[in-house]
Amino acid sequence: MVAAAPPLPAQSRPALDVVLPSGPSLSTDGPLVRAARVMNDTQMRDLLRNGFPARLHYRVELWTVGGWFNDLDRTAEWDVIVRYDPLDRNYRVARIVGERVTSLGQFEQYAEAQAAVELPFRAPITARRGRRAYYNVVLDVETLSLTELDEVERWLRGELRPAVRGQRNPVTPVTRGLRTIFVRLIGGERRHYEARSATFRG
Repeated sequence: MVAAAPPLPAQSRPALDVVLPSGPSLSTDGPLVRAARVMNDTQMRDLLRNGFPARLHYRVELWTVGGWFNDLDRTAEWDVIVRYDPLDRNYRVARIVGERVTSLGQFEQYAEAQAAVELPFRAPITARRGRRAYYNVVLDVETLSLTELDEVERWLRGELRPAVRGQRNPVTPVTRGLRTIFVRLIGGERRHYEARSATFRG
């Protein structure tokens, strides 16, 4: 059973939350990570409704605390993909961790898709026992995966291999540049968030 993360303040700005496991579990469990309100705007909803899938890319870094410098010990990454299907008129949400794709559901309402995106997730990373450390969490939200759009579309058609990490289909620099310009014109550039946990001893 996954422990619930403490509630985040309502009606506030987008936020990224990282919650450490309880003391005895610090060296066996990863932190709970949750994004709140990162899709809570009309622009994001309109882009999804017009065929632009959203990609939320998470990166969790484990840093060990040293004398003069802190050291990056290890990292873990995963993606959450949100797509609107105009035929079924619903939103599809899935999480991709390595080679594994997990459906988080299909939803008729945008608010329901948001709730699925905001579910806390136990990061697949653990600290070394006996060392002082902290987690740094980075989240990049893209309305459109510019350089990997073709792979995202292949995955959405039902391929099992994670689209954002597969072999790329040929995309010309001109095509890629036009996509970049178009997405920026409609306000779909990357949004970046970071959060850091308290320092702890594993």
